[in-house]
Amino acid sequence: MEIIFLGTSSAVHSKERNHPSIALKAFGDVMLFDCGEGTQRQILFTKVSPMKISKIFITHYHGDHILGLPGLLQSMSLHGRESKLTVYGPHGLNGVKNAIYSLGYCAIDFPVEFVEIDSGIVEETDEYVITAQRVRHNVPTLAYSIEEKKKPRFLREKAIELGVPVGPDFGRLHNGEEVEVNGKIIKPEQVLGEPRKGIKITYSGDTRPCEEIISLAQDSTILIHESTFINKDNTNAEEHAHSTSIDAAYAAKYSNSKELILTHISTRYGEEYANIMLEEAREIFENTRIAKDLMEIEL
Repeated sequence: MEIIFLGTSSAVHSKERNHPSIALKAFGDVMLFDCGEGTQRQILFTKVSPMKISKIFITHYHGDHILGLPGLLQSMSLHGRESKLTVYGPHGLNGVKNAIYSLGYCAIDFPVEFVEIDSGIVEETDEYVITAQRVRHNVPTLAYSIEEKKKPRFLREKAIELGVPVGPDFGRLHNGEEVEVNGKIIKPEQVLGEPRKGIKITYSGDTRPCEEIISLAQDSTILIHESTFINKDNTNAEEHAHSTSIDAAYAAKYSNSKELILTHISTRYGEEYANIMLEEAREIFENTRIAKDLMEIEL
């Protein structure tokens, strides 16, 4: 599993920080979370293939989170994409779709499904579950978590003790199927260990501090949380429905997350303020770092 930060700025980009977008390579898939202006150019500096992006999850419809989407879709079409792409977002996504398809003369000649969602499970497979949660911003906004489904450990010696021959029946039991051995039914729970928690990644989108993001992020391996302001500008954070570095740190602490990554950094500060932001957060949640454009994390 790999996370690539394509853009880590807030509403105004800079030479160092592009508008928000995160790519996740996992489960044989490439997923995009938000798609700010310039996202497709940022992708050129990574090993991410835009043609392999299968799903895009939009948190909300402020321009810094969606204005890269029309260009990305048109470029995919120009490069001959044929495979389906699914775009998820809160209520209002159909209006975004209509706007995209009315831009210019460039047709989008591959299937794109736009799916409006609310809080709840967005997609679930045998390998993972993706959940959306409404959070507190000044427009309808979703946060997302993606959690790996990790199989319990297979107790090989226990299976042999029960008479299961080494071979395909091991795999069937590990996948939750019963098998018959010498007329006796062996159930999966007889040869499986305790449930194991898989990797969980939570992405806040834009939000004020709230119980909703803490609940969604519970026990996350990594919480990626917006940190638009440093603490001295908390009044601005409240006025514009954003979070400070301290707000993000408390979200990580109360959600029992293992690591916090700050993103959506206001460019009003300049990079010299990054250490201030980091120090503020680490006073509350030590395992914190600040995202940078094109930063990659392997899990």
